[in-house]
Amino acid sequence: MNTFLELALKRRSIRKYQAREVEQDKIDYILKAALSSPSGKHLNPWQFVVVTDHDMLVRMSECRTYGSQMLAQSPLGIVIVLDASLTDTWQCDGAIAALNMLLAAEDAGLGACWVQVYNRQMKGEEEAEQISAEDAIKQMLNIPQSLSVLCIISIGYKEEEKKPINPDKLQYEKIHYGKY
Repeated sequence: MNTFLELALKRRSIRKYQAREVEQDKIDYILKAALSSPSGKHLNPWQFVVVTDHDMLVRMSECRTYGSQMLAQSPLGIVIVLDASLTDTWQCDGAIAALNMLLAAEDAGLGACWVQVYNRQMKGEEEAEQISAEDAIKQMLNIPQSLSVLCIISIGYKEEEKKPINPDKLQYEKIHYGKY
């Protein structure tokens, strides 16, 4: 077991994955971490759509003009869906759940990367045609229009290794005590 700081320093955005399925017990571990996330007033406005179908992941990889292509080779994508009508902190609540997933994936020996969906565009067939990435994902996965899609977490066994963050190079100058 890593200390939390070791885990946080080791976790990096991984965009290349092995052609290997993620075992159900590891998926369950990641989902438990997400479900245990704190949320404003403990409203838990999230829901998670777990996608392991390769063809669907390839389709999902096209939800943005750039920044989502790693989903095409990812064996697992977890879509974070939220009910924005429950709370004005829905984006923060979803981001916390996403971070718990990213850290749990690293702890389980997997790589992961956040794919922003909310407020992003998908280029249509015609250059001038713009489609919301969120609407595209909603259509693909039959997500009700009343819900919001924040992001997708791509997850898989790492095909690339990245060095942990060097704690000596952290931006300590951005820390202020007492006042700015």
